[in-house]
Amino acid sequence: MTTADVVGPDRAAAPPPGEEEFAPGLAGLWQRAWLNIRTGNLGPLPIIVGLVVVVVLFGFTATNFFTSVNFVNLIEETAGTAMLAYGVVFVLLLGEIDLSIGYVAGIGALIVAELQLPGSGHQLPGILAMLIAVAVCAVIGAVQGGIIAFVGVPSFVVTLGGFLIWQGVILNVLEQRGTIIIQDRWINYTDLYIFSHWLGWIIAAIFTALYPITVLYKVYAARGTQIAQQNWPMVGAKAIGLAIASFGTVAICNNGKIIQTAEGLPLPLVIVVLFFALLTFLAKWTTFGRHVYAVGGNAEAARRAGISVPRIRVLVFTLSGATAGMGGIIFASQVNSVALTFPPGNLLLNAIASAVIGGVSLFGGRGEVRGALLGAALIGTLQNGLNTLSVSNGYIYIVTGGVLLFAVTLDTFAVRLQKRSGR
Repeated sequence: MTTADVVGPDRAAAPPPGEEEFAPGLAGLWQRAWLNIRTGNLGPLPIIVGLVVVVVLFGFTATNFFTSVNFVNLIEETAGTAMLAYGVVFVLLLGEIDLSIGYVAGIGALIVAELQLPGSGHQLPGILAMLIAVAVCAVIGAVQGGIIAFVGVPSFVVTLGGFLIWQGVILNVLEQRGTIIIQDRWINYTDLYIFSHWLGWIIAAIFTALYPITVLYKVYAARGTQIAQQNWPMVGAKAIGLAIASFGTVAICNNGKIIQTAEGLPLPLVIVVLFFALLTFLAKWTTFGRHVYAVGGNAEAARRAGISVPRIRVLVFTLSGATAGMGGIIFASQVNSVALTFPPGNLLLNAIASAVIGGVSLFGGRGEVRGALLGAALIGTLQNGLNTLSVSNGYIYIVTGGVLLFAVTLDTFAVRLQKRSGR
């Protein structure tokens, strides 16, 4: 068996059962949709429908929910969770779990707060402090991944140990030091910076152009194969939809105003979208990404195909640590400080729930980075809307847990349908 047998490009060329019978045009589109439903290949549809329902529900029931200021607040509140959820996607694709990401994020925030502290004797520029913090968190992830991959300790146990260890480190430091105020503007910019109106339009144009560019790259890279064949009307429809979303987002953000201060496109949204694009490329267009799916689908088959399974596990947990560190920095910049209450108690739950609700399978081998973004958007919207309605935190946890349970149940049924249909 060769690597191509497991992850080779020709695997995508084999059509699923019945695909060759699709009629052309709109009828074929409906046939494909019905086949996907029957075989459990639901994709992002459930989460998108759920997000639309939640937005419409709160739009009619929650005062000030449909305002530009609240929209910007929602983006800033959700950005950190989305960053952590990106790393969770890769961990879940392996069929593993990382319970330490909440306090690894806290370590990243603690390091960046300490390194920027004026008069400390080791004050560093904010950007350099952030790079060091993310690097340290990546090393933490690599160490935990190494124990999992080379020693064979289950990821649940290793990361639960990490959860307790890094919680203890944070408590020991902050119980003695107290709250550390973040004064460096570059660090605080990661969640609080607002672009000018004209810069927001330029950024929207750049993001709009990214999708057609990636499609053209895909056609060029896979030229001469079936993968290069595109449904160009569908590509055009997606490009138009992306343009509407990009320019619509900027228009909504630019319309906000707090007293006399105009709002605009927030930097955390740009950071989240950039990481989304980079990690999607990593997952779908690199050897590493194909190997992650292969190991998650069948680790033994991947090993026999020549893939270094321990190496993939270490790299994935390294990535999870790095994204957790970046998420921690964003969360710390929201309040310009790091205190004993950091990280928020629901951070781990929200990050894992975002990925699972977004369609990433707990059984490994199935899911996409976009699921984390959509899941974080749904959870953020739910919690934002419930807070706007002045619902207590207890009920917010109940609703979030219920949505998570529903998503996992749906995923379980989808896996059964896929096995039954042979997909």
